[in-house]
Amino acid sequence: MGNTSSIHLSSSSTKERSLSRKRSEIFPRISLGCASVHSSDSDHSQETTKLVSNEKYIVVDQLIPPSPASSVAYFPLQPNLDDTARAYASFLNEHPGESLVHPMPMTSAHRGWADYQLTWILDTLRRTDYSRLERAGETYVDYMGGAIYPESLIKVHTDFLNRSILGNTHSVSNSSRLSLKYADEARLAVLAHFKASSSEYTVVFTANASAALKLVAEAYPFSGGSSLVIGADSHNSVHGIREFATSKSAEVHYVPSTPRGGFDVPMAKNLLLRHRPRSRELAPSLFVLTGQSNITNSKPPLSMTEYAASLGYHVVVDGAALAPTSIISISEYPIDAMAISFYKMFGYPTGVGALVIKKSFLAQLKRPWFAGGTVDIVQVPGNIVTRTHELHEQFEDGTINYLQLPAITNGLRFLSAYLPFLPLRLSSLLLYLTSSLSKLRHDSSGRPVVQILSRTPTRKLHSVGEQSDAGSILSLLFLDPWGVMIPNSFIEYAATTQNISLRTGCMCNPGGAAAILGIVEEMRHLYPGVTLSDFEERVGRELGVVRISLGLASNFQDVWNVIQFAISIGQEAKRQALWNQWMESQRGEIGKAI
Repeated sequence: MGNTSSIHLSSSSTKERSLSRKRSEIFPRISLGCASVHSSDSDHSQETTKLVSNEKYIVVDQLIPPSPASSVAYFPLQPNLDDTARAYASFLNEHPGESLVHPMPMTSAHRGWADYQLTWILDTLRRTDYSRLERAGETYVDYMGGAIYPESLIKVHTDFLNRSILGNTHSVSNSSRLSLKYADEARLAVLAHFKASSSEYTVVFTANASAALKLVAEAYPFSGGSSLVIGADSHNSVHGIREFATSKSAEVHYVPSTPRGGFDVPMAKNLLLRHRPRSRELAPSLFVLTGQSNITNSKPPLSMTEYAASLGYHVVVDGAALAPTSIISISEYPIDAMAISFYKMFGYPTGVGALVIKKSFLAQLKRPWFAGGTVDIVQVPGNIVTRTHELHEQFEDGTINYLQLPAITNGLRFLSAYLPFLPLRLSSLLLYLTSSLSKLRHDSSGRPVVQILSRTPTRKLHSVGEQSDAGSILSLLFLDPWGVMIPNSFIEYAATTQNISLRTGCMCNPGGAAAILGIVEEMRHLYPGVTLSDFEERVGRELGVVRISLGLASNFQDVWNVIQFAISIGQEAKRQALWNQWMESQRGEIGKAI
């Protein structure tokens, strides 16, 4: 989705393009880039913000504090350039998101600005590794669907492939040994990124986080006395584990979601206590924690793993939504396994995920199937099979994606450099976006344009390295002038006309969606064979939300563009024109189908 044909920026000079192409081995060159601003010492004594323009950028020059590294922010030329610059200055000086959180004393009038500017390195990253977003005029706000890969990572990996000869890891040739070497390096890089001891943990490479969770589900030794405890606000990859549990006569228990997603911690602890395993050996039980919801933006405390483990549960974490923007030290918690997808973390490669798992836990899993690479010898005909001696190889079906694994190593190095800055930056942008959208009103009725459904951070971050208590997702509904939900399919169409890539639907999280949409009771009345159309007919509207998700390359301009889009939906004439276009396109699609 996303039309990229209508907005084009001024072309960079030859010198600028050359600088953009020059990269270090993995990190982009850190440079303030295309302009410099000089101010006298007397200028710096003023508590004001000065706007300076040149050919291609608005330059916002901070006069307090006079830090050369953090004094300049750039914005590509857009039709509403002056409005953007004024909005950014207001954001820096006043930080509208402040009103959404608990009051906190500010040390200066520019505290909100100073905090956000600590993340200036990400503006440099945006100009170097993600310049194609400006060239295409695209506003990408679907990072939870998939991160955008940095240009330097692709260049480094392409150069590596061009000079390397790699072979199937299931051999002893020189090319195979080289592939195995890089696969082992990638495993160690994953363990190091999540601060997991290589003596205690190993890494099983999979197709994605869903495949990693399925490995645990199909091999876990459920029995008649076992319990599977999961949160209602979880991805379908987690819900799917119940199929394996119930097939082995285990009981499945859900922790209810709150109306804003996640769960109530005391309630969750009480449910875990009531269904605790009688014997870990005879009736092993599993608790699966969703580290961050991909629709409600909730982040249950990882300390829940400590309580579950103390009761005798094995603990698995779905880290697919959590890992892209959070620092996770897996060894600090009694986590037996965690599932991740690398494309959600740094965009490339797709088709590779991992299960970070304790070796002791992996040894207890018994796969109901084997394939090439997982075995040492197989009796044919017969039923004797001896598994390979390497535990992780017993769970990696066939040949691993050995051509892509070196990109994992480099991608993690890349992400690690910027990850500490992300919670501060993204929580600031999310609070600003939420505050701004909440204030929008229809020009014809004065009623709200949007209804915010997901959680927002409960406190404002002030330093690099702090972790937010919520993610960087905003789930909402657009409302018409009478307060009725506007179809999500129309909003998605309208967004494409403004080159905005967002997401609509239930995000494969039916429990979280039901909670924030207020249709939990309707969910209870579903019946075998029910379809999505049946369910939507029952509730009387399209199901799902509009999801805006921020990530590694997000900046103020992206958020501003989303706000401008929402403003257009609140303007009767513009909305009606878009509606007419949409209806015409719908008729065209129906005609093609006929």
